[in-house]
Amino acid sequence: MAPRGCRRSALFVVLPYFNEERWLPQALAALAAQSDPDFCLALVDNASTDLSAVLAAEAARIHPELCVHPVSEGQKGTGAASDTGFRYAIAQGARWVARTDADCLPDRDWVVTLRRALVDDGLEFVAGRMRPRRDEGGSWLDGFALPAMIRLAEVYVRLARRGPPYLCPSFLVAGNNLALSAELYLRSGGFPRSRLEDVSEDRVLADRVRRVTARAQRRPAMVVYNSARRVRAYGYLNTLRWYRNRGYGGERVDIR
Repeated sequence: MAPRGCRRSALFVVLPYFNEERWLPQALAALAAQSDPDFCLALVDNASTDLSAVLAAEAARIHPELCVHPVSEGQKGTGAASDTGFRYAIAQGARWVARTDADCLPDRDWVVTLRRALVDDGLEFVAGRMRPRRDEGGSWLDGFALPAMIRLAEVYVRLARRGPPYLCPSFLVAGNNLALSAELYLRSGGFPRSRLEDVSEDRVLADRVRRVTARAQRRPAMVVYNSARRVRAYGYLNTLRWYRNRGYGGERVDIR
């Protein structure tokens, strides 16, 4: 059931989180500042033990322009939390569902851009571009190394994941910046209910989607500013190993 007084919208944004009290207020502020405010927001608590759930519960009061739906998922995993959020949104009547993450800042025109792709241009699946956050400090090297790592990942995806059984060209898909139709989500099987340590749920979703539709594209104008915290924890080489095939686990996994 939708929260009392919450408007209905054909577009939902799903934001899963686990112990993100440091980052969540900034992500909520970025969503509240969207140039297109016609969406509902499903905040999916993945059994946080800090104040994240309290902040999520207060989000509607702090940002009355947001239509906030608090959702809970106790099964550990970004895949499980995302799948719960998407299926909740669809049950609420969503025709399109997008996802971002708690440590990310969607560009002010993020919703405008994804809506144009899905509604005006008739795509079923769209993924955007990641840029490093500008408010984390860091060294001058980050400004060169992080974009280079993203470009390298894009080249690898295009070369390694092409041809049959896929119906459209491969492109980089990140869970913090994607959107698709509700019908396609159900038809493809959606996110795997997986843990972050085991499999990249965004890669699995992209592969599932590309097996059943050719109406999928990458839209560079759909921008999300991404945290570099994993890079700083793992280092550049180990981060590439992590995203390629979970070849590095390190001592810390900072999100579920």
